[in-house]
Amino acid sequence: MTLMLGAWTVGIILSLLALGVFISFRVFKFPDITTEGSITLGAAILAVCLLRGYSPVVATAAAFLAGGCAGAATGVLHTRFGINGLLSGIIVMTALYSVNLRVMGQSNIPLLNSHTIVSDAQAIGSWLTGGADGVGVFGWTIGVRELFTLALVVLFVVFVATALYVFLRTNLGSAMRATGDNDQMITALAVDTRNMITLGLALANGLIALSGALLAQYQGFVDVQMGIGMVVWGLASVIIGEALVGTRQLGFIVIGTVMGSVLFRLLVAVALRAGLNPNDLKLVTALFVFVALIVPGLTARLQCGGKTAAHA
Repeated sequence: MTLMLGAWTVGIILSLLALGVFISFRVFKFPDITTEGSITLGAAILAVCLLRGYSPVVATAAAFLAGGCAGAATGVLHTRFGINGLLSGIIVMTALYSVNLRVMGQSNIPLLNSHTIVSDAQAIGSWLTGGADGVGVFGWTIGVRELFTLALVVLFVVFVATALYVFLRTNLGSAMRATGDNDQMITALAVDTRNMITLGLALANGLIALSGALLAQYQGFVDVQMGIGMVVWGLASVIIGEALVGTRQLGFIVIGTVMGSVLFRLLVAVALRAGLNPNDLKLVTALFVFVALIVPGLTARLQCGGKTAAHA
């Protein structure tokens, strides 16, 4: 039960990553590779802030702002200097590896003895349960730390997802979505698409860095390699979410992306428990995304072929 509860918690934390990938890949159709650097940047900024005595709230907010700066840098390279979008992300991602090492001062930072949202959740849980070590839920005994950390993470992600939904429905958010749908039309309405893309990438990478900050607090450490493969992870969550909701309405897509992240993490947990070698996890994830990307096209071709044969 503890393994599944941990999978739920990590899945919900990484749903912020998935929402960031959704903004860049789906809203703007921008192949942003900055993700792999910005998630580590968020964790690194958080760790340094915590070690210097700042509260988890301030440290998490600083991580979000740092990720926003990384995304804005990618946007500026693309929109102001005319560099290909993919190359812009690669340039910033490569630079962030050195930046993250500079920020951290070492390749790994432990946070087990630091004041984090996990320790806050454990303190709240101990107070509410009268100092008990575990809580009975549907016949299972669940640790106070795990249960209340999950509850706190759920509340936080619900707040962020709701705020994102509300923002994307404002005039500014609608202009950002319109930029991804039809840049010529939005340009005719006197909107600078360069600013919209830069702002959108800043928001996307801010959410990704926020995910890294929460993940670092939950895991209890920060590692400079923790961002490897996260683009594929986020994309897989978005694809699963779209399949779950079966619609392109904004509210359902946001909810589906969160659900996709949780479901994907649960699938990973089940696979690991069934004996999957952890070294093969990235390979399996990449294969899953590959299959998920080609299946819709194959299905459409089969349907067209069936209709053609029926008419013949």
